[in-house]
Amino acid sequence: MKQCTLLILISIFLVFSSTGQEIDSTPQIGLPIISQVNQGNSYITFPTDVGNIEPLWFEGNIIPNFYLRESKDSRCMGVLTPQIIIRMYQERSYPVRTPSYMPQITLYYRLKNKSNLRTQNLFIRFAHHSNGQDGDFYLENGELNVKSGDFATNYIEPGFIITNVNKRLNAYQFFKTSLEIHPPGYSSDELDGIYSKIRWHTAASIFKLPNENKLITNKGNASISLKGEATWMFGNVNNWNQVSSDRLNLSFTFYYHPKFLEDIGLFAQLYHGMDYYNMFFNHQLDIIRFGIMTEKLRF
Repeated sequence: MKQCTLLILISIFLVFSSTGQEIDSTPQIGLPIISQVNQGNSYITFPTDVGNIEPLWFEGNIIPNFYLRESKDSRCMGVLTPQIIIRMYQERSYPVRTPSYMPQITLYYRLKNKSNLRTQNLFIRFAHHSNGQDGDFYLENGELNVKSGDFATNYIEPGFIITNVNKRLNAYQFFKTSLEIHPPGYSSDELDGIYSKIRWHTAASIFKLPNENKLITNKGNASISLKGEATWMFGNVNNWNQVSSDRLNLSFTFYYHPKFLEDIGLFAQLYHGMDYYNMFFNHQLDIIRFGIMTEKLRF
């Protein structure tokens, strides 16, 4: 699965690098759309995960965004996001254990651009990640207390986003690179040496519009989108070698919005890497999942 996922991600980046014919009359992609792509999308998975994750009825990712701006055309904008991820397990009483609480505020600034088809944007995110528990971090046998162990960390994430319009493919393209930094003293002490405090993120997205909604009209919902993501984890983590493949997280998501659905669509995702669900971070996942997503781009 590692080789397959890596090849898919490389293909996404190569497609992103292609450029479309520039037409000055094409409107720019606004900061709300850029922030929506960068913040992520709300989704619910089906109980059909394929891989080594615990049996789940669903995983739900809730990402409401609240915009702070003077007007729709502002070059500077803030976004408040009280993100929550929950998992319901296929166990007695269907427990929902230790949700991930991830409130964050992100500031975006759009640089001046000579072309309407290509924009350059800066952002910085201030985020918190915890599970709302107060139990001991370790069990008596030395294992992580995934049910009630206290997990908490804070981080900042400065980054850069480039957007592009590809007229040939009738698609909008996004590329992001950022550095996630967990300052000393702002995380649970027990995370030292087992949790990466510096992470380099890259992501490329392509949003294909329906044939009846050409880019020049600037209307319509995205019917198909592809997103590839890669994260490299730096620092002392479980005594891993500095070039260990365990430091690499990979994700590829395919999204399709059928015409008979208004605000949601179907998605399939491949994920390889460290579990992102608070105290489960020590688990290495290789999974394929399916579900519904509220990824909605209105132009």
